[in-house]
Amino acid sequence: MSDQPYVFQATCSAPVNIAWGKRDTSLILPTNSSLSVTLSQDHLRSLTSAAYITRKQLGTFPPDRLWLNGEEEEVKEGGRTARCLAEMRRLREQVEAANPSLQKIASYPIHIASENNFPTAAGLASSASGLSALVATLASLYALQDHGVSTSELSRIARQGSGSACRSMFGGYVAWEMGSQADGSDSVAVEVAPASHWPDLHALILVVSDKKKGTPSTAGMQRTVATSALLEHRIRDVVPARMERITRAIHARDFDAFARETMADSNQFHAVCLDTEPPIFYLNDVSRAVIQLVTELNRASVAAGKGCVAAYTYDAGPNAVLYVQEKDVAHVLDVVLRYFPQSAESFPDPFQLGVDPAGGKGALPEGFNEAVIPRHELGAVARVIHTMVGDGPRTLDSSTEGLLDGEGMPKRVKQ
Repeated sequence: MSDQPYVFQATCSAPVNIAWGKRDTSLILPTNSSLSVTLSQDHLRSLTSAAYITRKQLGTFPPDRLWLNGEEEEVKEGGRTARCLAEMRRLREQVEAANPSLQKIASYPIHIASENNFPTAAGLASSASGLSALVATLASLYALQDHGVSTSELSRIARQGSGSACRSMFGGYVAWEMGSQADGSDSVAVEVAPASHWPDLHALILVVSDKKKGTPSTAGMQRTVATSALLEHRIRDVVPARMERITRAIHARDFDAFARETMADSNQFHAVCLDTEPPIFYLNDVSRAVIQLVTELNRASVAAGKGCVAAYTYDAGPNAVLYVQEKDVAHVLDVVLRYFPQSAESFPDPFQLGVDPAGGKGALPEGFNEAVIPRHELGAVARVIHTMVGDGPRTLDSSTEGLLDGEGMPKRVKQ
């Protein structure tokens, strides 16, 4: 008999979504429902491979192992990766019990390798895409959806790894429904509209900082839930009505309404952060300058009778996401790059719009106040990522895109 283990592998990619508060930190249940936009995996994604090993070695199975961006990480008991693994194994056990002819693989050890093509823990929802990629990959490995497990059920499990991960299980426009059950069984993601419903919505991500956040999202949420009086107002009075309005705006493809609701919600989220004791400062001076620039750009556009041309939003970090309709992208980019210049490396112009990375080729809108903010030096915004609304997790060919070799070990390890 060969000494090599028998390895079966699956590979999936999952997207970032852009959209905080928990009523239960162990089950990761939100204090309110929320809505997000899934971004294209052609530009931002987590890629994950998982393999199970079918042959025992020395009479016992080896432990589960995880490599993130080439570095091995401990699969901590009770940690989010371990929680997801346990839940996915439970689903596979149910499938095996209902189908006696299936191979009993739920107890086999799992090797996982995952890579992000964007900074981890910098406010770009890396945990959301990473945990959704993990759940999607394990679902493929265990053939769960072939046996009736729904995407919303998988989103419930992804939520227990990272709250926002439940939204990355879908493409397009996604709602995370808070639910009411104490066990979290009805706190799942649902699709509001597919990417194809409003396909010309683009996103410009201004990476203000790619360093890890000073206050991790979960720790910040716990402090806010415990100390912010404004959060109660947000949960009770603001979010439910806003969810209805922004859902209507998406269904109607009403960018003006979508933009105003998106920016208002971002502003209030960060007001809640300031209402926390001690206050949480996710935004920095450059983040606030971007807000001022977009506000002036929209003011001039509305004054000219053209409506809003951009909408900013900030998650738990300093990086700005600007939503722009396809028809306005080149114009908005030119203004953004005029004030936050880039190099060809930091803005490679993936849609080939011919925009000068240094900015300033086009004319500013009539009535635009050029002195709204100072023009920043190269590097104030580390890079600009141009992407658009996209699809949900993709199942890929492990032989060509997989991160694990034939023995279930990572192909790339950081030295």
